Amino acid sequence: MFEKFSLNEGVTLYIRPTSQFKTLNFSVKWKHPLTNESAAKRSVLANVLQHSNEKYPSTAALRMHLDELYGTAVYTDATKRGAVHNLSLNIECVNDQFLTEEVMPSVLNLLHDMIFKPNFEDGRFKQSIVDREKQSVMTRIQSIYDDKTRYAQFRMLQILRPDHPASVTANGTLEEVEKLTVDDLMSMYEEIINRDEVDIYVVGDVDPQTFAKELEKVLPFPARKSSSPSADLKVADQNTEVQIVRERQEMKQGKLHIGFSTSINFKHPDYAKMQITNGVFGGYPHSKLFMNVREKESMAYYVSSSYSSHYGLVYVMAGIDAELDEKAVNLIGEQLDEMKAGKITDLELSQTKALLINSLKETLDSARGQIEIYDQYKSLSEDFSVEEWVEKWSSVSKEDVQQMAETINMELVYLLSGKEAN
Repeated sequence: MFEKFSLNEGVTLYIRPTSQFKTLNFSVKWKHPLTNESAAKRSVLANVLQHSNEKYPSTAALRMHLDELYGTAVYTDATKRGAVHNLSLNIECVNDQFLTEEVMPSVLNLLHDMIFKPNFEDGRFKQSIVDREKQSVMTRIQSIYDDKTRYAQFRMLQILRPDHPASVTANGTLEEVEKLTVDDLMSMYEEIINRDEVDIYVVGDVDPQTFAKELEKVLPFPARKSSSPSADLKVADQNTEVQIVRERQEMKQGKLHIGFSTSINFKHPDYAKMQITNGVFGGYPHSKLFMNVREKESMAYYVSSSYSSHYGLVYVMAGIDAELDEKAVNLIGEQLDEMKAGKITDLELSQTKALLINSLKETLDSARGQIEIYDQYKSLSEDFSVEEWVEKWSSVSKEDVQQMAETINMELVYLLSGKEAN
């Protein structure tokens, strides 16, 4: 899918030459072990790097330059995958083939400047910019507490897997962000330039060999140890007793979040089977949870499940009337028990396969989607292809789903409800 080039030890370039898009898409990804402290630093650093640079020392100046480059888009991102924090710088621009003048040299210069020529004052990030971007990240973290569904999921993970990457957010904590100093950000900036594992992606109609040589000059990262921090985690020991936690806030609708564990993680040979299993359980509108808990019994305003493969966890999220929590938990448990008993219909299986396949194909309709999918799946196989995964999913049987369901065990029931609830 992508052609691979080594720009230096620990610095890898992946290019996908394609005429599918009229744009060129770049993504530079720095990978670092995930902790609350590192996530806070890197989230603020991402904002600071996006804000401005030496040549364009204000947001307005940078935006004006991007407009001159035919609406070139630039954004940074802070995400996590397993035990790894990813800081990304992304650029999308029009391919010169569709313009009467060249913009690519200017775009490549901008890419270089945003990384290697930040907006320094006396060799350091400006305090005023750091303070502003710290506040922006703190507002982003605070939004979790204002969104009751996100907060309930956050609390469930804190209780289910305390002091574990599963409960660490990509932005860190309010406390870690608040105490950040310019010196802290300078240290982390040195990390991404000199020590972090770097993956660089390009998608567009280019000649890979020529473009690789060009980027080697534009992105002169020094060599670093090539051992990338592993996203993989040992599956935690399953708790034999189900923990029940109820918390209350000023709210109306109850938020029921249930944490299940499984021994099947991202690198497990049965990963594809577990993806199908989650789809049958609660991943789609035809699933057992949706059809029985919401539609048939009207027990929930919404209900779904998700599979967090890097952590070996399955989550169920439901909006319910708080006084129905025990009934809802029992009904949700019954759907899993049905799957463990092999009660899976041909329609449930075929619809899940079709939706998973369509979802993958839709994701690959965008350059960004191609980058993100490949960045995740290349750790399984650098020869990743749609055909390979269509075949994996298509071959999953009812018996496979039954076996996967038997590995899923309930560990935690968390209910967030209004203070007036009994």
